[in-house]
Amino acid sequence: MSDRLAQGGGQTRGQTPGQTPQDQRLFIGGEWVEPDGGHYEVINPATEGVVGLAPEASREQVHAAAGAAREAFDSWSRTTPEERATVLDRAASIMQRDFAAYAELAQAESGATTGTARGMQVAVSVARFRRYAKGALEPVEAALPPQINEAGPMGKAGVVGALTVRQPVGVVTCITSYNNPWANPAGKVAPALAMGNTVVVKPAPQDPLSVYRMAAALEEAGAPPGVVNVVSGARPEVGEAAVDSRDVDMVSFTGSTSVGQRIAEVCGRDMKRQLMELGGKGAALVLDDADLDSAVAGIGTTYAFYSGQICTAPTRVIAHRAIYDELIEKLKGYIGFMKVGDPREKGTIVGPVISAAHRDRIESYVELGRKEGARVVAGGERPAGPGLDRGFYVAPTLLADCTNDMRVVREEIFGPVVVVVPFEDEEEGIALANDSDYGLLDYVWSGDVARAFRVARRLRAGGVGVNTIGRNMEAPFGGFKKSGVGRDVGSYALHAYSELQSIVWPG
Repeated sequence: MSDRLAQGGGQTRGQTPGQTPQDQRLFIGGEWVEPDGGHYEVINPATEGVVGLAPEASREQVHAAAGAAREAFDSWSRTTPEERATVLDRAASIMQRDFAAYAELAQAESGATTGTARGMQVAVSVARFRRYAKGALEPVEAALPPQINEAGPMGKAGVVGALTVRQPVGVVTCITSYNNPWANPAGKVAPALAMGNTVVVKPAPQDPLSVYRMAAALEEAGAPPGVVNVVSGARPEVGEAAVDSRDVDMVSFTGSTSVGQRIAEVCGRDMKRQLMELGGKGAALVLDDADLDSAVAGIGTTYAFYSGQICTAPTRVIAHRAIYDELIEKLKGYIGFMKVGDPREKGTIVGPVISAAHRDRIESYVELGRKEGARVVAGGERPAGPGLDRGFYVAPTLLADCTNDMRVVREEIFGPVVVVVPFEDEEEGIALANDSDYGLLDYVWSGDVARAFRVARRLRAGGVGVNTIGRNMEAPFGGFKKSGVGRDVGSYALHAYSELQSIVWPG
């Protein structure tokens, strides 16, 4: 075991006192608890070594965590906004203090490149805790115009005042994604706590150790016992218990649409609130007057960013016939500059995907694309070279001459694979972009900004990037259709983790 741990690039920094990856415990009610189900191995996707051992909770322990959150809710929900802001801000400072160790752990667990682990995982987590420390201080009350009522069955004539108040939902189960073990849970936990909720966090089984470091930071920052609880497990029963517990009032989930549908069915039995960030198959609509270098730079991030394991990626390119061939050649050339390899090495752009099973799934889609008639322009083979004999690497792949009825076009692959579909005119391009079960983020590239905005308004997606893949982190984020339910980010996340109450009185 020690040899495999050494291969994994794991480390013991960032652990709670007296803990190592080998004896990681659950965090329930302010206590570090031995798991009923023992431990399972967390594998480094780049080396296939063992990063550490993660605890396997029992169903009873998950329900105990929800019970602890329920017990803590009354007092935490009645703390002042300033008290909650202080805890969140302190937690951010602790994460910043231990930044290097956290980034190293995140990289070992998720296979992210060094730049991604530092800049897009831990740094974003710190920023989100800072943002919602301020968010805790945002007003929760809003006055409504008074209403003048005439005398009638409801009472005497008079003026009735009204006020809306945002109240915490209660106990929130946060089920997080494997592609970002810091930013994703931070985007759930921080606004939920800022609003006065308590949380049970169920991290993705592939990389849960980072989430325990986040819990330790919150504990050190002064979060009272039971306000934050973390339970992990590789078995489906752990996530199921985190959803079906009667102590849970809301479920916030990031992951696949199929799992989100099952969660929604369970939540529906007790009318639990839901926030769902689900699958995506982002359309990149490249019009005939587009700046192709800009479009290629944006689309090319699909290959590099998280090795394509991100639901917001522009994976489905809808290209005008006038620029189709040139765009294909530029995308092919872009792949040629991408180094695939060890994410810890300088110059690596494309690291591994999360697991052998996921690598096999991506490769099966590429083979399916061949059978469906797509032309493999680049990639399509497992990458070879020094150091690539171990690890779950997938070559960036470009599939051209696709049609909208192909499964590689319609289904989320969640890997470094881009499919390209040609179109003849603007109306057809819009129709092709909208012909999808998904609607998370779409993109439009055009040299005519007015035209681009006009087209963007017609796309059935929760967000549209115009000549950019950039995000405004105060803009609401979420999907149309099967890409999700609800919106978060910025103040919209505070709204998502609250209930709206109205109070009226005689004027």
